Amino acid sequence: MNRTVLIGRMTKDPDLKFLPGGETGVCNFTLAVNRKFAKEGQPKADFIPIVVFGKQAEATANYMKKGSQVAISGRIQTRNYENKEGQRVYITEVVADEVEFLDSKGSNKTSGQVPVDFEQDIMPVGDCEVPF
Repeated sequence: MNRTVLIGRMTKDPDLKFLPGGETGVCNFTLAVNRKFAKEGQPKADFIPIVVFGKQAEATANYMKKGSQVAISGRIQTRNYENKEGQRVYITEVVADEVEFLDSKGSNKTSGQVPVDFEQDIMPVGDCEVPF
């Protein structure tokens, strides 16, 4: 089984490109995922490259930015290629099937949503106006 679930913050704005033909979006970003705290100081983090395809890629690029907290679910994938110097380069990344947008960095709400004042939109209704 090859499955991973990660929660972290984007280290930079997501990069959206389209595959030849222009219909399938590919979004790349790096996710900083904290490790457990050491005995002293700041937590250590791993910086994991993430790839998202299709409509999910477009939504990620349109609504997320550097510092945004996201949860991803996907699979670990490795690939390799030969660079211009003739050296073999190996890449390990997570191909995300699902991306869930969590709060933005600095927001005071965990959902990242704008608070709504419902009292402003309530209209009192008398007993004679209720249809039941």
